[in-house]
Amino acid sequence: MSRLTNKPHLIFLLSIPIIILFGILYRNEMLDINVHDTYFVISQIDFTILISILFGIIGLGYWIMLKANRKLSKLLNLIHITLTFGGILLIWILSQLFRESIMEYDFNNYLTLAIYLIALIAVFGQIIYPINIIYGIIKKNKTSG
Repeated sequence: MSRLTNKPHLIFLLSIPIIILFGILYRNEMLDINVHDTYFVISQIDFTILISILFGIIGLGYWIMLKANRKLSKLLNLIHITLTFGGILLIWILSQLFRESIMEYDFNNYLTLAIYLIALIAVFGQIIYPINIIYGIIKKNKTSG
């Protein structure tokens, strides 16, 4: 766990090939997002490339802070990683529970609401990343003297 909070760039950079592999395996799938009467349709490969670029930028930022010898908050690192990957994992698990039967609409509606809330929390959790980077830039490095 300490390696994860000390070097958070590793989990973001190492997850990129896995995400791209899922995108290649499911490239014919589409992601449909329904907002009231509007449907947003994104191909799976485009979505995985977008997520990979985002994770690359986040991993690069963490790596630059490590190479610049700036200390980031371990708690903020842990919260950011947990909200990011935990949110993605929970959304994936909940999306597997959708039922196709017409009689199960209430269940699907509550499930959709849960997925939207988890996605919202995960997206707002990304605000922790720039806060942590700013904290690392402002914080003075402790030197032994």
